[in-house]
Amino acid sequence: MEVIDPKIEQSWKEQILFAFRTESFFALKQFLIEEKKKSIVFPPGQLIFNAFNLTPFDKVKVVLLGQDPYHNVGQAHGLCFSVPDGVAHPKSLVNIFKELHDDIGCPIPKSGNLEKWAKQGVLLLNATLTVRAHEAGSHQKKGWEEFTNAVIKTISDKKEGVVFLLWGNYAQEKIPLIDQNKHHILTTVHPSPLSASRGFFGCRHFSKTNQILQTEGKEPIDWDLTR
Repeated sequence: MEVIDPKIEQSWKEQILFAFRTESFFALKQFLIEEKKKSIVFPPGQLIFNAFNLTPFDKVKVVLLGQDPYHNVGQAHGLCFSVPDGVAHPKSLVNIFKELHDDIGCPIPKSGNLEKWAKQGVLLLNATLTVRAHEAGSHQKKGWEEFTNAVIKTISDKKEGVVFLLWGNYAQEKIPLIDQNKHHILTTVHPSPLSASRGFFGCRHFSKTNQILQTEGKEPIDWDLTR
């Protein structure tokens, strides 16, 4: 089996290199090579590990877990729920911004780019890091879940006082990977229009996260994307 040397931020490489050296990751790499020969894959290759590159391991304070990348052209850029500048807000993101406004009064931003959060220590992690164009969930159960499960468990094992935001049943399946004696878990339904009115609206996770961070002696997140 070949040795994979990932292009990923150095502190992450030091922590999770083992996850790139598993049989499941090797099989995943082969799957992606074949997939790219016959299909368009999002996000572009250089952005697959964008969440890690923008939020070094040492800086992680919050983990927001999504399912898989947006699957339409121009949307996915390696951060869960986020879209690049100039791209229309997907419906889940519209609901996230509505709750953000209702919770702490942040104006609704024109851009759906969440890089500002990432640079402050919010790891915007999808459980599956790639997707075939226009086919939601098409790269699930190909090996990404084993990799991102290893990421979550490494954060749980090696850090303390991290806030995990788990929205929806899929994200909440990761709870067994997290040591709740060391970390904080906030759960609610997914912000999708199908479920947001059943508990996402009014969850106040943004203000609750900052309250927890301050209790932990950490700098709160500036959630306002308009300044």
